[in-house]
Amino acid sequence: PYPIQIDFMNALYQFLDKGGVSMLESPTGTGKSLSIICSALQWLIDRKEKAKAGVTESEKVDCEGFSYDEPDWMRDFSFNDDKTIKISKPPFRPKERVPRVFSQVEVSLRKHEAELNDDEFLLDNYESEEDSSSSKRKPSGGFESSSEEEEDGKECSDDEDGLKVFFCSRTHSQLSQFVKELRKTVFAQKIKVVCLGSRKNMCINEDVLKLGNVARINERCLDLQKKRKSQVSKKKNLGTNVRVGRTKASCRCPMLRKHTLQREFKAEVSQQEAMDIEDLVQLGREMGTCPYYGSRRMAPAADLVILPYQSLLSKSSRESLGLSLKNNVVIIDEAHNLADTLLSMHDAKVTVSQLEDVRSSIENYLGRFLNLLGAGNRRYIQTLLILIQALLKPLASDRSVNDRLDTGNPSKSKPSGGCSMAIYDFLFSLNIDNINLVKLLAYIKESNIIHKVSGYGERVAMLQKDPVTHEEMSKLTSFRAFTDILVALTHNNGDGRIIISKMRTDSTSGQQEGYIKYVMLTGAKLFSEVVDEAHAVILAGGTLQPIEETRERLFPWLPSNQLQFFSCSHIVPPESIMPIAVSHGPSGQSFDFSHRSRSSKEMIQELGLLMSNLVAVVPEGVVVFFSSFEYETQVHTAWSSSGILGRIMKKKRVFREPRRNTEVEAVLREYKEAIESERGAIMLAVVGGKVSEGINFSDGMCRCVVMVGLPYPSPSDIELLERIKHIEGLGDSGCLALVDDSYYSGDVEEGFGVLRSCKRRGKEYYENLCMKAVNQSIGRAIRHVKDYAAILLVDARYSNDPSKRTSHPHPSSKLPKWIKDSLIYSTKGYGDVHRLLHQFFKHKTSS
Repeated sequence: PYPIQIDFMNALYQFLDKGGVSMLESPTGTGKSLSIICSALQWLIDRKEKAKAGVTESEKVDCEGFSYDEPDWMRDFSFNDDKTIKISKPPFRPKERVPRVFSQVEVSLRKHEAELNDDEFLLDNYESEEDSSSSKRKPSGGFESSSEEEEDGKECSDDEDGLKVFFCSRTHSQLSQFVKELRKTVFAQKIKVVCLGSRKNMCINEDVLKLGNVARINERCLDLQKKRKSQVSKKKNLGTNVRVGRTKASCRCPMLRKHTLQREFKAEVSQQEAMDIEDLVQLGREMGTCPYYGSRRMAPAADLVILPYQSLLSKSSRESLGLSLKNNVVIIDEAHNLADTLLSMHDAKVTVSQLEDVRSSIENYLGRFLNLLGAGNRRYIQTLLILIQALLKPLASDRSVNDRLDTGNPSKSKPSGGCSMAIYDFLFSLNIDNINLVKLLAYIKESNIIHKVSGYGERVAMLQKDPVTHEEMSKLTSFRAFTDILVALTHNNGDGRIIISKMRTDSTSGQQEGYIKYVMLTGAKLFSEVVDEAHAVILAGGTLQPIEETRERLFPWLPSNQLQFFSCSHIVPPESIMPIAVSHGPSGQSFDFSHRSRSSKEMIQELGLLMSNLVAVVPEGVVVFFSSFEYETQVHTAWSSSGILGRIMKKKRVFREPRRNTEVEAVLREYKEAIESERGAIMLAVVGGKVSEGINFSDGMCRCVVMVGLPYPSPSDIELLERIKHIEGLGDSGCLALVDDSYYSGDVEEGFGVLRSCKRRGKEYYENLCMKAVNQSIGRAIRHVKDYAAILLVDARYSNDPSKRTSHPHPSSKLPKWIKDSLIYSTKGYGDVHRLLHQFFKHKTSS
């Protein structure tokens, strides 16, 4: 290991001993994942051995004699190579198996189901809350998946629930990369590992997968689980002449029908070394059993659980997966945007079409069953219709909510894009503040009204031979969105904001329908649920600073001196990077990619001239980062029509990052092939896209990374401005009065006005968002100690002398230290830049 890796591992080991919240920063390409694996898992093994030896808790915690000198476990550590390790678990190899024949699918099922009468969709009598204690109804999970997801995990799970390490990251590809690193070490043989993923990534039922949409896949999976229980009761209650074979075929997903296969899957995985999600899916396909539920059942017995952010940070997801953080270790990788990620997981959104879908479904249901429903059901259903009608009001007219807001100040203009409100103001403005939402949500959950109404809607569509496919799933998704908003409206008034956006025509994406969205603003309560349970919470990443912002947003109760922090430099020597602030183009034009100037013909033309020159001096691959897909498209179109793109393509092939993540892999493969063909290539990428965060461009894949401008988020984003206003007022009551709190129209200039009114935290947060994105993107280029690359920051704002700017921090002050220390702030012109690049690559290629 490198010296900085030893420092990192020692610090992590000590932090784990001590417990609490820690942050460890290690630049991309410094072997962070391997360092985490070796330190955390050795600590886990040591702890378990101490526990077995009967060491008391006081002896374990007594670490006063801890030395920063290299401990025994570091000296004993060795990589997993053939000379030192006898492999006890074979690596996973796909085997050829006889494909299993599955029973017929739901087309024939539904045909038989349609012959049943409508009684199965009739709601049971629902009593008021005063009498509900005597009711024997079982909650059936109308609006939360936690109660319905955990179907029969206990049947096949181990009771072993000892000390665990939970490792989570943002994307499945990052988790797969972590597993690959784990396999390089001895720990792949020593501990039990399980990798958890989403249904979308792990489902092998083709009928479910073809639904495409994540929400629909989840709904169909859970629906198939329910049918196992409901069909038997239908057969008994209805007394219909139903064939046993039909009931058996509809009882559950064919991939989960045989418990023996799930047990075999578990046994097979436990005999292999660490398997990533792709391996588990491959094995599941071969065995004909569900890898999603198979891996879930292995979690209680595992020492290391690898899973996505959402599964660990959401309390309902943890409960549904049966994960307990009590006295365990949580390691969150890629934690640079943890606060925003955590908050976005708790957002809720419902569109006009979804509200109308729910309303029409309930009205149709009421038309059929009104005379058969009890008073309790009728009352609650009428309340639901009143709520839906109220929620549709501000989306249908300009004069509903905003008239109420403007009564105090009639001089204000009406918003054209949308508005934001506090929860209580929203409820009062729609006259629904007198509705008991908690009671209503309990009714939705206990009565199973969602599945009854959507099921009846599907029956009607089938009998009418409606060609709409997956009708029930879209209705379920609409109901889920509606109930998510109702849940959001029960949150504390200060925890978030309601965004109301009317239907509008967008120049890039066409017409966008209106919606109501709840945006969570404070993550302190959510994150405290994790911190309070776990023994230690580790936040790791390439760029975590400024740490004070993270502390204020996620754990404000923790004093600064109790937050443990470690940061290390880069392994790459200074002479292997050439960071230059490029202020002028080849024709002398000053680069200004601010919002007002970036779309000018002159600016795009000058950038094209710069790229035409760069392809002549930079070998192999060049990656260019733009602030958005829209701007990248604008630049590419202009270059195509002016002939600049043709000049560039004479030297290197040009590739563009696709908007769809599923297409990125194929584009990268072609990009790599073009570089290996010795012709070279350029990748036009986008900050915040998959290329900027999840891909490693080592060696020839990126000899030069070009950052075009400062990629500030759009000030027309209402949700962003709500976060900025909230952060501006952190720890300081009355600060929110700096900006108009009632509504915001989505206009760019108005957004800039909000930003100008922020004096400190809000403005700094906005700048941090930009520079974190810059750091994440340019960090793709240097991936190991022998790598080298040039880094061009193309904008005059990068090159200004930081010593002469006193009003607010210079952008370069937020660059990583290993780049900042070598940055060439100013040059006499593009000629200097070209000369520096020529000398740099000449020296590197010759050595």
